[in-house]
Amino acid sequence: MKNDEFWMEKALALADKAQQQGEVPIGALVVRDDMVLGEGWNQPIVNHDPTAHAEIQALRAASKQANNYRLPDATLYVTLEPCVMCAGAIVHARIKRLVFAATEPKTGAAGSCFDIFNTSRLNHHVSCEHGILADKSGDLLRTFFRARR
Repeated sequence: MKNDEFWMEKALALADKAQQQGEVPIGALVVRDDMVLGEGWNQPIVNHDPTAHAEIQALRAASKQANNYRLPDATLYVTLEPCVMCAGAIVHARIKRLVFAATEPKTGAAGSCFDIFNTSRLNHHVSCEHGILADKSGDLLRTFFRARR
């Protein structure tokens, strides 16, 4: 649990990078054996790329670092529950464990709106935990969206 908080703090710092670029403040990082393999933050606006979510950016960086598109025994930390697109990428990367801070009731694919990780139809299952620094992540998101309205 302490390790989870440590890594989630790092993900929240990455979310700040997204916010500084005018992006929705979401950060993610892939960790294996207490080493960061890859990190990312939301960049769809600045990159003109609808797939440039924080999770995708982190998975791309981690895959390059590992020299493998599969990331077995890795944990993905993300500040907001992944969407369906990101959940699919997490499954395909063979991430072992997902830890996310805040739930996303409108588009969350880890139990809120969809439950991609617990379906028996897929050949890989990801262990999910949530709520780690959820208040901090939620506050960051609420502040961001209030400022935009």
